[in-house]
Amino acid sequence: MRAKLHTILLAICVTVLAFSLIRYPQQSLEASIRGLNMWWEVVFPSLLPFFIVSELLIGFGVVHLLGVLLEPFMRPLFNVPGVGGFVWAMGMASGYPSGAKLTARLYQEKQLSLIEAERLSSFTNSSNPLFIFGAVSVGFFHNPHLGIIFALSHYIGNVLVGLIMRFYGKSKEQRIPRAKPYSFSVRSAFRTLHEARLKNKQPLGKLLGEAVRSSVQTLLMIGGFIILFSVINKLLYMIHATEHIARLFQYAFHLFQLPKELSIPFISGIFEITLGSQMISQVDQASLLEKAIVTSFILSFGGFSVQAQVASILSEANIRFQPFFVARIFHGVFAAFFTYVLWTPLYVRSHPVDETKGAVPVFLAKQAPLWLHECWRFLTEYGPLVTLLSLCMYVLLLLNKEADWKKQ
Repeated sequence: MRAKLHTILLAICVTVLAFSLIRYPQQSLEASIRGLNMWWEVVFPSLLPFFIVSELLIGFGVVHLLGVLLEPFMRPLFNVPGVGGFVWAMGMASGYPSGAKLTARLYQEKQLSLIEAERLSSFTNSSNPLFIFGAVSVGFFHNPHLGIIFALSHYIGNVLVGLIMRFYGKSKEQRIPRAKPYSFSVRSAFRTLHEARLKNKQPLGKLLGEAVRSSVQTLLMIGGFIILFSVINKLLYMIHATEHIARLFQYAFHLFQLPKELSIPFISGIFEITLGSQMISQVDQASLLEKAIVTSFILSFGGFSVQAQVASILSEANIRFQPFFVARIFHGVFAAFFTYVLWTPLYVRSHPVDETKGAVPVFLAKQAPLWLHECWRFLTEYGPLVTLLSLCMYVLLLLNKEADWKKQ
């Protein structure tokens, strides 16, 4: 009976979505273009280098070396192998959904058990610093000093999630005999690196081609989800579903003494973090602290768009999605809490502002570090060119691979 209700519910949702697309074609097109521009200009060019380098590091055995060196750090803290340190670092540097992709890759390489993979994916997916500082702080709030609050609360919350998730699956793990842990030794680390490199006999050109092909394929999937959820978010707003859902959250907002005007942007952020963050920054009825708390939550929760990307990547490796989803709720709560705690010592005392309407002095808005402006300007100006060239290379690699298959 439950399965039938689930089927009916899914059918109703898809039908409503189809009718909404027919009813609001112009708004759907605008939302689709907005999602495409975000992927085309920012997401693709910013994630592609990290994906390719990560694949090469795994192929060359460098991850095995890091696994031996980081085992004494990652195992006691997060109860995952040392290779988790590499995933954690790359996940923080490149942002969603790099942690999930690398976790799935290492699980398929049998460097992680299933429980360790679920545990690792829960705290290695986060927003990257460029998005937090460049897009949200400077681009939306026009206040670079918010970046340090967002970043600290975001990454401290992520560490706490990792410490909590270390206990996940412990009862099941006790029944599985654990492999003998690596002892810390630089010599043994380099020996492991050499052995891993010898096992992978692919030539450099083929390894590089596979890295590019796999990375672009993943990014195409990510782009599809970004466009889809951008359209869904817009359609929910057009059919007033967002407004009705927001009324349910107004009671929770009242409990935490947050203005009800933030409820609709919050719902939008639950679906897609970029649009939600932008809408929150434009609410005049809330103070800057209130807007920062809600923004921190949705940055850490990730939005259903990001979670759908992660679910798709994890499902390909048969890794359960539920631990990741629960961890995102914890992460959102922790990030919101630390934003409130860090606000007075890190922001108010250093940059006193009129917080009644979130006003920011003009001279503060112009004090963003130069590298933030340069990185964001480079992405917006040259991102589409990088994307186009990469897609052309991807097509050439596919054609070359198809030609090799025909020869065989």
